[in-house]
Amino acid sequence: MAVFVDTHCHLDAPEFGAEMPQVRARAQLRGVALCVIPAVAASNFAAVRELAHLQGDAYALGIHPMCTGDALDEHLSLLDAELARRRDDPRLVAVGEIGLDFFVEGLDADKQEHFFHTQLQLARKHELPVIIHVRRSVDKVLKHLRQVAPGQKWRGIAHAFNGSAQQAQACIDLGLKLGFGGAVTFERALQLRRLAATLPLEAMVMETDSPDIQPHWLYRTQAERDAGEPQGRNEPGELPRIADVVAGLRGIDAAALAEATTRNAVAALPRLSALIGVSAERPRPA
Repeated sequence: MAVFVDTHCHLDAPEFGAEMPQVRARAQLRGVALCVIPAVAASNFAAVRELAHLQGDAYALGIHPMCTGDALDEHLSLLDAELARRRDDPRLVAVGEIGLDFFVEGLDADKQEHFFHTQLQLARKHELPVIIHVRRSVDKVLKHLRQVAPGQKWRGIAHAFNGSAQQAQACIDLGLKLGFGGAVTFERALQLRRLAATLPLEAMVMETDSPDIQPHWLYRTQAERDAGEPQGRNEPGELPRIADVVAGLRGIDAAALAEATTRNAVAALPRLSALIGVSAERPRPA
C-alpha cells in the first residue's frame, strides 16, 4: 500500500468531535501514515500538541491570518514562549498555520501582515520551518519571506497553493514546497490542474486541510445544500483518492506519487523523518 503524509489537517476541529479517533483510524487503514495538525490560535496550542502525541502524529504552532482579528501581541509572546518550551519535542515540526488571507472580507490587512512578519521572525529564531496560508496573497507572502531572511531560503509549505505558474516558481526558488489537496479534483480548476501536472514532482506535497477544502465527491453546491443535502466533511482518509487524481494528471502511478510527496514532506519539515522513518534524500540506484 502507498504511504502518504497529510501535511495539513485540522483534526482538532469541532466538526470531528467524538468521532475523531475513528476518522484517524480510517486514514491509517488507507495508507495515511502521519498527519500534521497546525494550530490556528493561541487557544488551541495545547489541543494540537496533545492530539499529535495521543495519535502519534505531528503538530505546528502559529496564529492563522483569519484569527488575527481577535489576536493580541501578547499571543505572539505566548507563541515565542511555547516554541522555546517545546523545542525538544520531536512532534513539533513547524510554525504554522501562519500567513495572509486577502480573500475573506473584513480582515485587517495591516494586522495580518504584522502577525505574519513577526511569526516568520519567530520561525527563524527557533530554527523551524513554516506552514503558510497564501490565499490571494502569494506576492505579499513572498515579500515578507524576503524581508525577514534576505537572500536566504526557507523550509516549509505554501499550503493550498492556487497561484500562477510564476508565483509557484518564486515559492519554489525560496525553498518552499506547494500543498495540493481537494481543490485539484475539480475539472473546472484548470490552472491548478495544470500546475499539478507540470510542476517538478519534488516541489509537491499532499494535504487535505480537513475538514475543509472538500474534493469534488464530497462538495455540495449552495442549491444542493438549500435542498437539504449536507455538505460533505473532508478527512485525512480522502488523501489517497485525491492523490489518485494528481497521479492521473501527471501520468504516474499513485505509489510513485506517494513516495515522492512523502519524501518532499520530510524535506519541507525535517523532523518528520524521525517520526516516519523516511529520508528526504532520493534513494540511490542499486
